[in-house]
Amino acid sequence: MRLLKVLCVFLCVIALGSMVMAGSKNSMGIHDVNNVTFVAPVRVGTVLLPAGDYVVRHVMQQQDHIMVFKSVQGKDEVKVKCTLVPLAKKADHNEEIYKVDASNERVLQELVFRGDTSKHVF
Repeated sequence: MRLLKVLCVFLCVIALGSMVMAGSKNSMGIHDVNNVTFVAPVRVGTVLLPAGDYVVRHVMQQQDHIMVFKSVQGKDEVKVKCTLVPLAKKADHNEEIYKVDASNERVLQELVFRGDTSKHVF
């Protein structure tokens, strides 16, 4: 019984630690990992992503800011260069900004994640 209690406490500590790490911001004032749901297909860079749920990671490749979109349902990843633009204040909510091109496709222009102090511009 005592072993079970110790194991439960240990698992709780690990779970809390991973939650803190997942939600932490990096030195640029943005979260490294976020989630986004596209309700319709959207062009990100040169790739047309189908509607669905995505895990979005912000990574650095030398001096370049890269957003990695990975479908929750699949294994494919799309990498797109972005620019960080400071916001006047911490973002109150998530926001996706699109334009519609001549082919009537939604093209992702900006991503803003709640709590971040910069937006991602494509």
